[in-house]
Amino acid sequence: MITSMRTIVDIPDEQLGALARLCEKQEISRAEAVRRAVDRLIKESKSEQKDVGFGTWKHKKIESRRFVEKLRNEWGHR
Repeated sequence: MITSMRTIVDIPDEQLGALARLCEKQEISRAEAVRRAVDRLIKESKSEQKDVGFGTWKHKKIESRRFVEKLRNEWGHR
């Protein structure tokens, strides 16, 4: 299991300047800012994955509850 990793990242000058100002304002290191950005990116990705099925039943002719009941009846479950 990897507990931490040192890496090199190429950041354009204008982003580097903006990052430096942000770090100074928030009194954090660049490494901390990058860790927070990666954490936010991961969390956003997970929430996007949760929304994948949203609206799936929108165009169906049967309500999802009735569909599940129909399947359960076919399997002999109540």
